[in-house]
Parts: sequence; C-alpha cells; structure tokens
Amino acid sequence: MLKTRQDVESFADEMRRALGRQKVRALVCAGTGCMANGSLKVYEKLRDLVRAKGLLVELDMARDACNGAGAAQGNISAAEGMEPASSSTSAGGASTSTPGAVASTASAGTAATAAIPGTGRTADPAMASTATDNPATTGATPGSPAPGSPAAAGAATAGSTIAGSSTVSAVSTPAVGVSISGCHGFCQMGPLVRIEPQGILYVKVKPEDVEEIVETTLVRGEVVERLLYHDPSTGEPARTEDSIPFYRRQVRVVLANCGRMNPEDIREAIAHGGYQAIARILDGMTPEQVIEIVTASGLRGRGGAGFPTGRKWSFARAAVSDKKYVICNGDEGDPGAFMDRSVMEGDPHKVIEGLMIAAYAVGADEGFIYVRAEYPVAVSRLKKAVAQAREYGLLGRNILGSDFAFDITIKEGAGAFVCGEETALISSIQGRRGMPSPRPPYPATCGLFGKPTVINNVETLANLPSIILKGPDWFRSYGTATSPGTKTFALAGQVANTGLVEVPMGLPLRDLIFEVGGGIRGGRKFKAVQIGGPSGGCLGEEHLDVGLDYESLAKVGAMVGSGGMVVMDDTACMVEVARFFMKFTQSESCGKCVPCREGTRQMLALLTKLTEGKGTPDDLKLLQELALAVKDGSLCGLGKTAPNPVLTTLRYFRPEYEAHVVQKRCPAGACQALRVYSIDASKCRGCTLCAKVCPVGAISGDRGKPHAIDPEKCIKCGTCAEKCRFGAIRG
Repeated sequence: MLKTRQDVESFADEMRRALGRQKVRALVCAGTGCMANGSLKVYEKLRDLVRAKGLLVELDMARDACNGAGAAQGNISAAEGMEPASSSTSAGGASTSTPGAVASTASAGTAATAAIPGTGRTADPAMASTATDNPATTGATPGSPAPGSPAAAGAATAGSTIAGSSTVSAVSTPAVGVSISGCHGFCQMGPLVRIEPQGILYVKVKPEDVEEIVETTLVRGEVVERLLYHDPSTGEPARTEDSIPFYRRQVRVVLANCGRMNPEDIREAIAHGGYQAIARILDGMTPEQVIEIVTASGLRGRGGAGFPTGRKWSFARAAVSDKKYVICNGDEGDPGAFMDRSVMEGDPHKVIEGLMIAAYAVGADEGFIYVRAEYPVAVSRLKKAVAQAREYGLLGRNILGSDFAFDITIKEGAGAFVCGEETALISSIQGRRGMPSPRPPYPATCGLFGKPTVINNVETLANLPSIILKGPDWFRSYGTATSPGTKTFALAGQVANTGLVEVPMGLPLRDLIFEVGGGIRGGRKFKAVQIGGPSGGCLGEEHLDVGLDYESLAKVGAMVGSGGMVVMDDTACMVEVARFFMKFTQSESCGKCVPCREGTRQMLALLTKLTEGKGTPDDLKLLQELALAVKDGSLCGLGKTAPNPVLTTLRYFRPEYEAHVVQKRCPAGACQALRVYSIDASKCRGCTLCAKVCPVGAISGDRGKPHAIDPEKCIKCGTCAEKCRFGAIRG
C-alpha cells in the first residue's frame, strides 16, 4: 500500500532499478489496429523463442507495493528461460498468470516472478525504459549501458543490492525482455516491434520474421535492414524510430508512454512517472492552487469545443453541493478517429491520474469513465488499471495519507454518437436514453444526478499530470498563445502515412499532411481534407498553410474537433463527401429537436438528388438555407455543427456542385449515376468480353473490331470496365 508521496517516489525508484536488469527489450504493439493485423502472434512467438533460448528475463520487482515486502520474502533473482509453475496467456495475449502467491526465495538460475496486486497475474517480461523530460526523445534507462550489443551489456552485477535486503544473482546470458505495448501510432506500417534502448523500429513484422529478429538484433545487436522503414522516394532505411519522418515533427506529451511500456502493469506506469503528479498535489497543494496552474497553462478542452479547462473547473469548484462528480468522456464516435482509444489502451493510468486531479480540484469524490463498448481492449485495460490503482491505495479513502477520497466506475456506452455531447452522456450514465438537454443549467452547476459535474475528454485529462509536474510555462512552450500545448490527430484517408500523431498546436496543415503524413498516396494530387470529424469542415488546397489551432480553423469554417482528419485526393467528389458525412450525422441524430431531426434528413435527400444528377439550381439555394437553419436552431452542439461539411464544401468547392446541377457531370468521376461509359477504339481488341458481361446488352460489335456502348441502354453498373483487360472502357 502506497501511503505517502515519499512512498510513490521511492517505489518508482525501485521499479526503475528493477527495470534496469533488462538490457535489451522488444516491445510489440498491441493496439487494436496492430492486433487486428496479427501482432499478438508476433508477440507470442517472440516471447516463446527468447525464452526457449534461455535469454528471457522475467521482470522481478524489488518489492510488492501492497505489503511493502520483497517480492519473494525479500529475495529477487534474475532468471532466464524458466516457466512459472502454472501459466496461461491473458485475453490480450500480453502476460502470463500464476495461480496463488509468488514463489518463495529463488536461487540463482530459477525464476521469481512478481505478482501484480489486484490482477491475479504476473508481470509481463519487458519494462526497461523510463520516462524522460522530453516526450519526443527516446533514451535508455538511466544507468544502463550505451546502446550496443545486448550480449556485451547483458549481465547484472552479482550480489547487487536493491531495496535493502533484495539481491540480484549473476546473469550469464543476454538479459532480454519481451512485452506488449500500446499503439505506436504508425498504423500504416503495423505490426510494429520496437527494440530498446537502440530505438530501432521494425515495421510490418510477421511471425516468420521473429527468428531473424532474435538472432540478429536481440543476440548480436545488429539491425535487420529489410524490416526497417524505407523512405518511399529514396529507398533509404531509417535505422531508428526518431529518424522516420512520421515521428520527426511530433512532440509526444499525451502519447509519451504509448508504445514504450506495458499498459497492463501499474508498476511500469509508476516507473514512467505515473501518479507522481497527484502525489505532489496531495502533499500540500490546495484545490485552488491546482485550478490556478491549469488555468495558467491555457489548456483547452480537446474534445471539440476548446473551452478553457481551468475555467470549467472553477465553476464546479464554486458550486455549493454535498456531492460532486467528474466524468472522463471516452465516447469517441467520429469515423476514422482513434485518438482517445489509443490513449486508453496505451496509457490508462495517465487517464486515471488526470481524472483524480480533476476530482481533487473541484471537490468530487466519485468519477466515471464513459467509454463505448466497441472499444473492448480499452475497456479491459481501464478495468485492470482501476483495480490495480485500488490495490495500491491510489483509489479509495485517505489516498496517500490525505483526506482525499475518490473512486472510479467504468461505464460502457452503446455507441451512440450523440452521447459524446455532455448532457446526453450524463443522461446515458443515469440509465436513460442518451439525449441532450437544454443549457443552462450547465453540468458544472447541475449535472449528473443534479449535482455539479465536470466532464473532460480523455486527451484533456491525459495532459494534466505533465502540466502539474512541469508547470504551465512548459506547457505554453508548445503551440500558440491562444491554443497552447500539443494535439493528437488521427490521419486517415488518402495520405501515405496513416496513423496517430501528436504535434504542437498551430502546426501548418501542409506540414502535417506532407511531412508527417508523407503526402498523398500513389503520387496523386491533394484535393481536400476534412478536419474535426463529421461535424468539421472540408478545406482545400488554398488552406494548406492554415495553422492547426482553434482560432485559425474557426476563421475558415472548420474546427479542431476531437482530432479526426480525413485526407482526400483528386478522385474524391466533394458533393459525395458532404453526402457521406450528412448520412452519418443524420443517422446518429437523437431526434429530440426538429431542426436536427428533420433538417439533416432534408439535406441528405437534397445531396442524394445532386449525386444522382437530378438536382436543380434551386436545390443548391435550398441546401444552403437548410444548413444555416440547422446550424442556428439545433438544441445541442452536435446538431449545430452537423451542417459544417455542407457549408464548407458549398463555400470552397461550389464549381463542383454546379457541374452536378448544370452539366449533369461529376468532375471526379465518383458519382456512379453521372458516369458516362464509352469505349476507346484505339485500345479495344474486339475480344467481346465486355458484351458478354453487360447485364442489359448495351454493348455491341463484331469480334476483332472495336465495340461501342449504347448510352440509352447503359445502366452504369461498371461491370464492363472491371472486366476489360485492355483498359479500353472509360467512365
């Protein structure tokens, strides 16, 4: 049980010393994306092979925080290749479990695996690095040897002392750790394997690559060049993660630990600085001082609206009530967005600590983490993290010897997009249908169960520990004067490097898309980017130098939103893009207010009419009027922002709308109903295949001679173009 700030700091030091036994480790990405691509098979094979070769160092911590004793009655031994007495793979494929207590005193050459309180399982075997002051910098654990051959650096000193009576026996083989980690961000190249302390990142790793990684890198300390990221333009390999353009411009604060530690072990979270901020706060800071620091930092809500966090807290703090609540909004529903999911999966303890800081500041003793059930990995890891925090005395009553009492409930949402809105989320937690309520009153004064409630999203809360530990001036050193700090974005669409990134706010859109994102896939031309999710705006080439901050984007009709970003090339039809996002928002409308329920339905009908070539000039005028009416008259923020894709595409891509109406033509060739199929006589070989597959007999011609398509009969199904082997059919 951790009872004081000094206990937390002492325990963190002991964890770092224990982590130092692993002189090299492999971290296999176990974010949802990489897991879907088979990363757990890579992890399992890597772990088993390293163990079979006698190289594996199971992690033995210096002491168990819950009882203050040595993990094995005060004795710890380094062990390689020894299986626990009874083991099984966890649901995440991440760790082994050992029924009962940890083994007693371990002699040299046998395994003593420390149990994780509250989980019923043992530690995963890889946690070698510690957090650094610079979140963008990769470094070895303090006190560890310089990067080089793991074999040369592999032995722990015999008889060295850790935590008083604990000792480490001599290791005669390379000390290798293998672990899962959270999302590394470079999803386009997954599954990913990171090798520390060298900072090597292997991409698109398959199980059949594992043996070469073990023999070449983990044993000999050499690089498997074919598994490195290679620059598409030059073919040059990037030997370290930091040398990859995707990471070079990033500054990782919220994502600092994602991909660099095991998210399922609270001990590693503490070793990486977890719970240091709340320990400092409870050691003598008042709630008012905490609010003052957050206010001075300029932190604004990262969920969409960008409301000042400190100001929101001050309202709730001033509210008089016998009960107050704090809520973490993890209901991330934007198509293509996965920022909050990755943080909850990769560093759940940072989210918990952020929620604790918010609770202390406003005077709450109970909190909720609202996360959609479609995020099973995030839900599982959050539940484990909460259970571990309770076991270590970091949740409950008299936390760290103070008067502060706080606990957390994980609430799984059913996946309604509208529940991302504060009042709808509150309604869902209370067991009612998720529908927004008129404001005022605002949740800060009358929220959950009628009590003052603060709601912050995942990324907002994850910023708080660093702000407390490093100060508001440090946070303001990134970003702009009015939009300080960093922001995570989910890059999706036709960009070369899709994935999760964190950059300083104010970074030009051009830099994010063409430097971090690697430009447009396939060398095509950039056309547009949708920023801020389905309620955001579509911007064109003339906006590439706009800064990614609240004020700059608002001026051009877009928004930061939660950070979703869909990049489009010149094959995208902007009328169809507007129709796609309108279809999403219309289907997700809760239906409570008429402007949103009926307005979005009518806008969708008009957009569909346009893409089918049936639109008129009056339809464009009506579409604009409807969008403005919905924006002004809707009850909640989601309804008010739903017309943004329509308004911005009408504003910046109007010629494309007019082509659909006047010329009955889709310039991008994306609207099926407006395609006109024809056969290029110079390419046609007269093979007759197109005529055979045409379902309506619209194609005619003699064998060996060019064929022709009858536009009156053609139903524009595209089957002929798909089957033509000579590329003769245009449409």
